[in-house]
Amino acid sequence: MTTPRSRGAGPSSPWDGEFARYFGERAHSLRATAFLLCGDWHHAEDITQAALLKLYLAWPRLSRRDALDAYARKVVLRTFLAERRRPWRRRERLTDGPPEVAAEQRGGEPDPLVRQALAAVAPKQRAVLVLRFWNDLSVEETASVLGCSTGTVKSQCARGLATLRARLGPHYGSLTFADSGAETR
Repeated sequence: MTTPRSRGAGPSSPWDGEFARYFGERAHSLRATAFLLCGDWHHAEDITQAALLKLYLAWPRLSRRDALDAYARKVVLRTFLAERRRPWRRRERLTDGPPEVAAEQRGGEPDPLVRQALAAVAPKQRAVLVLRFWNDLSVEETASVLGCSTGTVKSQCARGLATLRARLGPHYGSLTFADSGAETR
């Protein structure tokens, strides 16, 4: 990914340095979240780029710098959900298996079988699962990011986990995202 100022487009704004620092520290994490939502590294890159552009445009108006990570995750999530609503995006791509992932992209991602099963979960349920178990957010934090009630988060989480368990079969028993360190709560 390129930073907004790396192309030399016009004079820089007073907040460019601060945004560039944030970009450098968080872009990889946001991209990993986008990947878990969509299941494709190239699409995750597009989602992250669009989300970071929106974040850059809103940067001067953001007064609570302590809540940037939560806001950035919310922008990534909403960008993903908005893309899923577009008619041209609804066409499913048929493949024999999950896409190959370069070795440098594998760090900290769930088992490929879990990733493939996650792709079969409905987008909003997948968003809840990724926020809860990959980003290790509480039910309340997840509800805040999604703009819904805690009851909705709990029900979507239960349905999403049921779908994952059904897709993965009994050999996975107690489903956990082992690489993220979070367990089913």
